[in-house]
Order: sequence, then structure tokens, then C-alpha cells
Amino acid sequence: MKILIIRFSSIGDIVLTTPVIRCLKKQLPEAEVHYLTKASFKAVLEANPYIDKLHYLHDDLQAVIPQLQDEHFDYVIDLHHNLRTMRVKKALGKKSFSFNKLNIQKFIYTTIKLNVLPDVHIVDRYLDTVKSLGVKNDGRGLDYFIPEKDKVKESDIPAGHLAGYIGVVIGAAHNTKKLPVHKLKELCAAIDHPVILLGGKDDRENGELIARADPHKIYNSCGKFNINESADLVRRAKLIITHDTGLMHIASAFKKPVISIWGNTVPQFGMYPYYGTLSSQLPKQQLPYDIMEVRPLYCRPCSKIGYDKCPLGHFKCMEKIKITDIVTNVNLRISK
Repeated sequence: MKILIIRFSSIGDIVLTTPVIRCLKKQLPEAEVHYLTKASFKAVLEANPYIDKLHYLHDDLQAVIPQLQDEHFDYVIDLHHNLRTMRVKKALGKKSFSFNKLNIQKFIYTTIKLNVLPDVHIVDRYLDTVKSLGVKNDGRGLDYFIPEKDKVKESDIPAGHLAGYIGVVIGAAHNTKKLPVHKLKELCAAIDHPVILLGGKDDRENGELIARADPHKIYNSCGKFNINESADLVRRAKLIITHDTGLMHIASAFKKPVISIWGNTVPQFGMYPYYGTLSSQLPKQQLPYDIMEVRPLYCRPCSKIGYDKCPLGHFKCMEKIKITDIVTNVNLRISK
């Protein structure tokens, strides 16, 4: 049996598909599992031992289709479900199972603020696509595998941080999903522990602004490390403070305590930190993560994804988050 999983992007969404990969491979031992994603996300999956073969979309979807046709798949598991995946499924002509994105329900929530979404994490909805194959959630949560070549050397971490640090993810795909720089400055100044700022090249300038207040305590790693190296910094951290980002899901994969900060999007979309059985069986006060959000707020959620700036101009969903509450949760988590 040969199975193709499709998820083109992005980092967090791909990490959230890893339970499907693992459960297929372990529960259907005869299955050969292939995965199609964008070439730019190769690093996220290249070390995953449950994938037999990776296929990459570069710029031209038509260029990869003949390669996929040559594989003669038995099933296609579409975890992206858009026009491009429909083209792939049509070209392959095989039995397929597609993820329900619940776009109508999300539209209702973002326009008239009525939540008609099911109270189900996106991981469980991903797994629903393979239940007819007899595959079930094994409760082990997310996976993330770091190649040995991308393990961060101790010499690349400031000596003052080697005994332990808190990772603060300062970036996000959209500005309305991340705290303003002045709030991040306030947060890092208030944390009584060494801090490593995490993010990409686009976050480097803001990281410098934040770290400048106390360069001995705050180390700006943004743009210095690739995604796997950043994941290794997440793995080494005592705790991760993060927006709704891919690194939040990577932190969950490593079973790190997470303080998750939400702006214009909401956890009810089903993409909050996921720890498998661990998070499903514990009472709320014992969960390995904290959700920080402004509730109630009449304009939230305003989008299922995000914007470059607040559509109403006030950005209350982030400006009203209390830094003292975040720091209190940090101290409680660290003391456990």
C-alpha cells in the first residue's frame, strides 16, 4: 500500500500533520508513506523517520505531477485542500480523503462573532481523514526531528544562558498575531531569567531593539539560525513564550511548557498547543500551557489568518494583554 500525504505549508501546519504521518506508518506497517510539500519546507520533514519519500513543489505544480504519477499511489490524504491539491488529486485519479477546513464556520466567527466551530483540535480533524483506513490517534502528540548536523553547539549559545533560559518567540506570519515591540521590551525586561529571542531574519531588527535594553540577559538569535537550529534552541529551553506560530507547535512537540499569546486569531480555531493524550486528560489548571488573550473583545477574531495592521487601528487584542500576567505565569511554570 502506497499513500501520499499533501500539505504544502506552513511550518506550524506541517508540524500539526505529524501525528497522521506517524499513525499511518506505525498502524499500517505495510504502508509506504510519501509526503508532498513546498521545497522551502524541506527542513521541517527531512529527518522524519516515518516518511519513506518526500516530494517537493517548487514553482511549477505541473512539473511534480508526472513524478507523483510514476509512484502509483493507492490513496491520497489531502491535508491542505485547496485548488492546487485538487489538481494533484485529479491528475493522480486515486481514492482520496480530504481535510475539512471549516471555512464557512470560520467566516461566520470572524464576521458576526458567532462561534459555530466544533470544539476539536485541528490534529484530531487531520486524523479524521484517515479513520476509514482504520487509523486512530495514538495520543503521543506532535513530532519534530532535528538532524544531527543542525544541533546547536554550546559555543553558539552565550555562556550565561547555558544553565537555562526562556525562549521568547517574537515573530509571527502577520503583525496582528504578535505583540508590538514595546510590549516585548516590557516583557523581556520583567522576566527574571536569561532570555533567548527566537525568530527569522525578518525579526532580527526588532530583536536588536529588544535585546539592547539588557544584552547580557537577552540574546537575539533571530536570523542567526535555520529552522532546525531554532527548533533545537526551543528544545533546550526551560519554557517558551510565543505567539500563534510554527515554533509554538515545535515547542509542543518537545513537550515544553508554553505560554501562548493570541491577538487577532483565537484558540477556538483549533490550533492551540497540542500535547496528545497529556493535554486531553488533564484538568485545565494542570495543562502544560497557558493561553494569554483579551476576552471579551467585540472585534475579535477579525481574521482566520491575520493582517499587516489592526483593521480598526487600536490593536486592543495585543495592547491590552497584561505583561504582569505573562510574567506571573512564567514564574509559576519555572517554579514547578
